[in-house]
Amino acid sequence: MKIGIIGAGNMARAIVIGLISSKMRPDNIMASDISEKKLAELKKYGIKTGTNEQVTRFADVLILAVKPNVYDAVLPELEGFKKLVVSIAAGISIGYIRGFVGDDSRVARVMPNTPALAGAGMTAVCSDGLSDEDLSTVKKIFASLGRVLVITENYIDAVVGVSGSGPAYVFTMIDAMADGGVACGLTKSDALLLAAQTVFGSAKLMLETSMHPSELKDSVCSPGGTTIDGVKALESRGFRAAVIEAVEAACEKSKRLKK
Repeated sequence: MKIGIIGAGNMARAIVIGLISSKMRPDNIMASDISEKKLAELKKYGIKTGTNEQVTRFADVLILAVKPNVYDAVLPELEGFKKLVVSIAAGISIGYIRGFVGDDSRVARVMPNTPALAGAGMTAVCSDGLSDEDLSTVKKIFASLGRVLVITENYIDAVVGVSGSGPAYVFTMIDAMADGGVACGLTKSDALLLAAQTVFGSAKLMLETSMHPSELKDSVCSPGGTTIDGVKALESRGFRAAVIEAVEAACEKSKRLKK
């Protein structure tokens, strides 16, 4: 299987690293981009580079890793393309892509997130209109970047709100936790390490035990202890409601961007 990638930004780099880590030969990957600098960075991994036309001819699976505002420039080049097209852009529907490529085209829509750069991504794959073989292919590609969840396209905006935008919420929380540590006398670097590893370990514990987060939270909150006072402070400031509203706001913005 040969993978073509149009676009050479951070997500393209994550895909390249993930595929190579999963034992794909670098010469089975080709990328294009208007930025020679970005292409030079990807070439360091041993992949091929070329023009959009060359990548399209090369690929068995073509991944569109460009910003949503670039799609209208790229999609006309794919008219009549009969191989599998994979889109990672927020707001660009499967139907919109088929309007350029063809109603009978093979189109997969996925929503990865930036932790894919560390091999710990979360990718939602829309199953709409995909054959079992194509769905398996897409899942295999993005499993090299982390975890994969199969959904239908009508849930994609909710995915954007939770996992697509979610890293920004978590980074904001880590920074805030570290600032709290500084207020209590820690250096910022020490506080950042403590906060980041705590978030990482907490998520890992939940995923590996399959315990509900409220159950895990209760296991830390000893009666009359320090943690329950901290949780009480969060609740008094509307922490839970603020997070819910953040997810809803990102979800609604995704809906408004839809093409």
